[in-house]
Amino acid sequence: MTKVETSERLVHVPLGERSYDILIGPGLMARAGGEISTRIKGRRAAIVTDENVGARYLDGLMDSLQTDGIEAVSVTLPAGEKTKSFDYLTKVCDVLLEARIERNDTVIALGGGVIGDLTGFAAGIVRRGVRFVQIPTSLLSQVDSSVGGKTGINARQGKNLIGIFNQPDLVLADTDVLDTLSEREFRAGYAEVAKYGLIDKPDFFEWLEKNWRDVFAGGAARIEAIAVSCQAKADVVAADERENGRRALLNLGHTFGHALEAATQYDSSRLVHGEGVSIGMVLAHRFSARMNLVSPDLADRVEAHLKAVGLPTRMDQIPGELPPTDVLMDAIAQDKKVKSGKLTFILTRGLGQSFVADDVPASEVQRFIEEMRPS
Repeated sequence: MTKVETSERLVHVPLGERSYDILIGPGLMARAGGEISTRIKGRRAAIVTDENVGARYLDGLMDSLQTDGIEAVSVTLPAGEKTKSFDYLTKVCDVLLEARIERNDTVIALGGGVIGDLTGFAAGIVRRGVRFVQIPTSLLSQVDSSVGGKTGINARQGKNLIGIFNQPDLVLADTDVLDTLSEREFRAGYAEVAKYGLIDKPDFFEWLEKNWRDVFAGGAARIEAIAVSCQAKADVVAADERENGRRALLNLGHTFGHALEAATQYDSSRLVHGEGVSIGMVLAHRFSARMNLVSPDLADRVEAHLKAVGLPTRMDQIPGELPPTDVLMDAIAQDKKVKSGKLTFILTRGLGQSFVADDVPASEVQRFIEEMRPS
């Protein structure tokens, strides 16, 4: 991780010809045109955003691009997880083709994880691939979904089941935009920050336990937390870009979490992704304790921290009724981490000692869910 200046960080993702930089700090939105024009030759761009983000930032981004000689068009989509669909993928592809975006031109994702995932997928398939820049506007997307090249849409059978790996050419993580997030949105993103400590950075988790209030307040602690998170993900992606091994660790909490999201039909009034991950990480630690891999005290510690920042940690905190356990198990069986029909979970042997557990007995998981779900 390279320090650019006191208030800005640069994380490099080394992937040979697909290498790129992540810039982290305040004021990057206003500099977007200059940062893009120095890296990409094309003078045309298409911005994909959602109704909430676009209303606040689209005009300023268009002005920045125009100042640096980049002509841009835009498309604004509804906000929310349900936008990650074939219908909206088709709409974005139509806009790119009608605007005659060519391979050396740029498609810009201006928004959170939904917009980034959908836009990256479209950029990877239109004309068999055009240039792609991420400008993530949520904490979750700045520390997770904008980095690493996973793009895609949801299917009826589950989340993110249709997509491609498509690395961006640049990520601009403007920390100023996080000041406009609701408390719920920021907390949801924080779950992914805590995840990196629980995977293999126990010192970082301990730092978060002491400094999370400063991270929420903004300033240097927030930039530090985002930079450490991005560096952690960059290191994993560089070693295992297509998730054939170590990258699967980044899914800590996600197998349970994705099943819970599917169970709520991606209704954000009930559960958003980071909240599902929070509950999922607690479940992963409690399941590890059930399998005699760790002490229950560690699960209690993880739950206590996530609870302290205001995140849900139990299934009974999800509003509304959950479907039967069999339905949750079906969602888990559709998860991308299933191999040859065998359940794969990210479990742990201690704080920051996560590992990939292959061939987890489905019967054990089912009994565990029955015990954890609301009575």
